[in-house]
Amino acid sequence: MERDPVDLLQPLWRALVVFRVITFGFACLGVWTRWEGIARPSGAVLQLVIMAIWTLISSFGYSRRWGRRNTRLAFADLVVTAGCMYATLFAQPLIDIRGGASVLTSVWAAGPVLALAISRGRDGGLLGAATISLALLSLRGVDNAAKVLSNVQLLLVAGLVVGYAASTMRRAGDRLREAIATESATAERLRLSRSIHDGVLQVLAQVQRRGHAIGGEAVELARMAAEQEVALRTLMAARPVTADGDQTDVCSQLLPLATTRIDVVVPAGPVLLPAAAAGELVAAVKEALSNVDKHAGDDARTWVVVEDLDDAVLVSIRDDGIGTTPAQLEQARVDGHLGVSQSIRGRITDLGGTATVRTAPGEGTEWELKVDR
Repeated sequence: MERDPVDLLQPLWRALVVFRVITFGFACLGVWTRWEGIARPSGAVLQLVIMAIWTLISSFGYSRRWGRRNTRLAFADLVVTAGCMYATLFAQPLIDIRGGASVLTSVWAAGPVLALAISRGRDGGLLGAATISLALLSLRGVDNAAKVLSNVQLLLVAGLVVGYAASTMRRAGDRLREAIATESATAERLRLSRSIHDGVLQVLAQVQRRGHAIGGEAVELARMAAEQEVALRTLMAARPVTADGDQTDVCSQLLPLATTRIDVVVPAGPVLLPAAAAGELVAAVKEALSNVDKHAGDDARTWVVVEDLDDAVLVSIRDDGIGTTPAQLEQARVDGHLGVSQSIRGRITDLGGTATVRTAPGEGTEWELKVDR
C-alpha cells in the first residue's frame, strides 16, 4: 500500500481491505455449509466468482492512493455489491429468500458502507448503509422487515461510527500537514537567516561604519545600508501570522513596523487577541508612531515593546524625543487635533482597555496601551 506520512486514514483503508477478504471467505463458507439447500448451485458459484473478482479489484483500488482519494471507487463498490446481493436470485428463487433462505453475500455486503464512511465521512456512511439496507429489505420483503432490523441497525451504526472517526482523523491530518508545513518554513527561514547574518548583514554593518568614517557622500551610503540592514533584520524576525479561531498574533503585525529609528521587541511566542481587537491595537500603535515622527524631533528613536500579561496585552511605545506636557496635549485636543484623543485613547477605550501617557519636556514620551483578553 502506498504510504503518505500525513494520511492518518491509511489504517482504516488497510482494515477495509482485510475486512473485504475475510468476509468473502465467510461468504464462501456460508455457501459451502448450505450447499444442499441451494436450489441452483451453479448460480451460487457464479455469484462467488463475481464477488471474488470484485474483491480483488476493490482491494487493489483501496490499497492505492487513487482509490482512496477518488470516491468513485467507493460508489462503484456500492453499486456492484448491491448487484451481487440481487445475484443471489441466480442461486435461490425470491420466494425461498423471503421464506428464510440466506442472501449469499452475507456480511461482505457491508464493505461499501465502510468505504463510503471512510471517504465521505458520516453522510457517506449513512448513504451506503441506507442503500444496502434497502436492497436487503427488497429481497427479504416488507413482511420480514422485523427480521432484518438488526442487520439494518448494524449497518447504520457502522456507517455513523466509522464516518465520524474518519472525519476526525481527516481533520487531524489537515492540522498535521499545516504543522509540518509551518515547521519546514521555519527551518528554511532559520537557515536563510544564518546565511544572511553571516554574509549580508556583516557587509552592511561594515558599509555603515566605513561610510560614517569617510564622511561626505559616503554618509548617505551608510544611511541606505542602515535602512537595508533593518529591513533584512525585520524580514528575518518576521513570523507567520498565528491564528486560533478568531484569534490572531499581535506580534506578527507589529514586527514589520521596525525601521532604523524604531525598534520592535516582542515575546518569543505568539501574543493572541481577537482579530478585531488586534487590528485596533495595531492602529493605535501606528498613530503613536506617527506622532513621534511629527513632533518628537528628527533624531528621536522609538522602542515598541509587547508584553503578554496572561489576562491582558500591554504595548509600550517610548521615544527619546523632545517630549511635551499634559497641558499641551489637552490644548491639542481642544484645537481639534484628534490623533491622541480619538486614534489612540478612543480606540483603546472602545476595546475596554486603558491608554496611559507619560511625557515631559526633554524626556520624551511613553504610551502604555493595555487591552484585556
